Amino acid sequence: MIEVLAFPFMQRALLAALLTGLMAPAVGTYIVQRRLSLLGDGLGHVAIAGVGLALITGQAPIPVAVVVCVAGAVLVETLREFGKASGDVGLAILFYGGLAAGVLMSGIAGSGAAALSGYLFGSLTTVTRSDLIMVGVLAVVVLVPAIGLAPQLFAVCTDEDFARVQGLQVRSYNIMIVALAAITVTLAMRTVGLLLVSALMVIPVAAASNLVRGFYAALGCAMVVGVLVSVGGAAGAYYADTAPGALIVVLAILVFVLTLPASALLRRRHQAALELPESVDDDNVVLPHVDTGVHPHQHGPGCGHPYVQHGDHTDFIHEGHRHAQHADHYDEH
Repeated sequence: MIEVLAFPFMQRALLAALLTGLMAPAVGTYIVQRRLSLLGDGLGHVAIAGVGLALITGQAPIPVAVVVCVAGAVLVETLREFGKASGDVGLAILFYGGLAAGVLMSGIAGSGAAALSGYLFGSLTTVTRSDLIMVGVLAVVVLVPAIGLAPQLFAVCTDEDFARVQGLQVRSYNIMIVALAAITVTLAMRTVGLLLVSALMVIPVAAASNLVRGFYAALGCAMVVGVLVSVGGAAGAYYADTAPGALIVVLAILVFVLTLPASALLRRRHQAALELPESVDDDNVVLPHVDTGVHPHQHGPGCGHPYVQHGDHTDFIHEGHRHAQHADHYDEH
């Protein structure tokens, strides 16, 4: 490892990998909570259009790609909210249209599709000082709200109706989540590449869910896993003389596989609280709800109680029962 740090290009690569390893799982935690695990992959296609536009205009790729990708993410969220994308056809047109536009503009600029390969698969060792400064600044832009607004973002991701009753600006927070995802995707194109960035946003989160229970614990654990696989993959790629992005994703998958036994232990530990009758689909089950009346405990991220996704809302396990947030009270079932 000391040998790796002797080279300035590897110092920049490792720092970029560390920042990406922090950002991707932090935002990915909310994306997974919203069941939009493949959003990063779609936004990667939109970012290609930004790269193509930068090539044709002679501008720096990262700033232009950030602007284009954020605009695309906001459009995606608007389509989702107002139901304009029947059968996700509108989203598919946007995603693949972005990819086609990027390749087309790259060709017009005289660079050809080959110029996009470094962004599709990552080019960590070519990160420049200016690139690293840009990544550092935008990492702060992503991590501050992702961590500082965690309770609000968690509430919006798990139950929009409850968040709205609590006075949260659900639309604004939803747009913030997809905008943060767009920034993260664009920055990660220099490390893992646009084709693999979704994996870095999702797999560490899945691995963390195998190890811990509770939102804050999962968020922190996912970020730790993200840093370990990103920095480890960047350093390992130097010695193995292989693509850093691919090695980072492979390491993330390996960590996920190794955490599966821990997941089984945690499931057995909480089985009594989480178990439903056999042959019942937890996502579609209709159970009788009983208003618990006065509830002395406010459930939420970090409250210390395990939770489980149930249909379109989240149930918190408390005193042997599932407590579901409903308007200004909790239902017990």
